[in-house]
Amino acid sequence: MFYRRRLPHWHPDLTEATFLFVTWRLAGSIPRACLPQPATGAPRSAGRAFLVLDREVDKAAFGPVWLRDARVASVVANALLYGEHGRNFYQLRAWVIIPNHVHVLLLPKTSLPVIMRWLKGSTARQANLILGRTGEAFWQDESFDHRVRDEAELDRLVHYVEHNPVSAGLAANPHAWHWSSAGLAGESACPTFSGSGCGMRRASARPWARATSWRRSSSWLARW
Repeated sequence: MFYRRRLPHWHPDLTEATFLFVTWRLAGSIPRACLPQPATGAPRSAGRAFLVLDREVDKAAFGPVWLRDARVASVVANALLYGEHGRNFYQLRAWVIIPNHVHVLLLPKTSLPVIMRWLKGSTARQANLILGRTGEAFWQDESFDHRVRDEAELDRLVHYVEHNPVSAGLAANPHAWHWSSAGLAGESACPTFSGSGCGMRRASARPWARATSWRRSSSWLARW
């Protein structure tokens, strides 16, 4: 593990089945007052700091919400799917695209910096073209990543990711939100959240199996 700025980053051993929970946000979507501040009392854990910040960002009360545009959300969704099937960079477990940020649970097959550089770079350029923006940052430079420690935590995080639109007041249930693994499947990637677990070592559910549009519309991704 290493730290860049104030967020921890994990470089997993790719020979181990280690899932990562990764979050990245639109540039300018976090008010300065909500950014991590120097500790003045008892130190706050990285996980607790993330939850506080994520709940604030869920309100979308500050900054851009470009991912609310279906054209832009589609660019990001296509890239996530192409990164698995076209690039073989990772195995997806669960994902969601909210108006100003993205949550993903993935099993990396290459280094996370390579994955994030490709995901952010390819989607930023295409999204800016759609929005008529040039030479401006689309994503915040920094991302948050967390190593999933065990099966129970994986279950909790799948639930957290797929229920994020519900907790943010954007949907009545997880599969009502189209831009997610649950919405694309019509059911949760982990429907037995309180049951026997999602299976860290089993082949994951394929919630994108019904979605073939990424194959037809991702020629721009192949150039990256």
